[in-house]
Amino acid sequence: MLIQIIEDDRALSEGIALALREPGMEFVQCMTVCAAKEAYKKCMPELLILDVNLPDGSGYDYLRWVRERAQVPVLVLTANDMEIDEVMGLTLGADDYMTKPFSLAVLRARIKALIRRGNSAPPDVFEDGEFHFDFGKLIFTRSGREIGLSVNEQRLLRMLVENRGRVLTRSVLVDRLWSDGGEYVDENALSVTVNRLRSKLGDKKESASCVRTVYGQGYMWKRE
Repeated sequence: MLIQIIEDDRALSEGIALALREPGMEFVQCMTVCAAKEAYKKCMPELLILDVNLPDGSGYDYLRWVRERAQVPVLVLTANDMEIDEVMGLTLGADDYMTKPFSLAVLRARIKALIRRGNSAPPDVFEDGEFHFDFGKLIFTRSGREIGLSVNEQRLLRMLVENRGRVLTRSVLVDRLWSDGGEYVDENALSVTVNRLRSKLGDKKESASCVRTVYGQGYMWKRE
């Protein structure tokens, strides 16, 4: 597992890595928001330990940026012990929150809990009204009628339904369809894939489609 530590106190960052180090663990350590973003693009970490007060901005800005791209587990570290700071972190999508100073043993236990939680795979079966999608068996139906989907259409559909109610930007969808092992798609190919998926789902009009266009942003799965 690759863990990204975003902490500008080098000694604390090294201490966290030392406390968590065990076989199968790797770490990428960053001291700024800018460095964290560049590292994220290159290595796609599986868990984040994020300080809030960083030299070039707030860790919450990085948290927002990450949440536009993935649901990777995030533990926030901060010297701010006010309730409003904890509420903000959790509202922005943090999975856990610890105030400084803290015990490295407690941090290790919290991280192990996040890893266990993250290892719980999302369900393979999704149902929404007349739709029944079994991503494990690759069976997709609407009102009992089977729908044949290409690999990229399946991957796009899964990303949308697993993030239903949330807008997924075009850039995120393109990156995920490519970086997760699918064939490369550019922005035009993404539009084609979305339209084909809508057609196969039986959506005659975009305005009534479950795959909604959020103009200027991206797409989302939403039913009235």
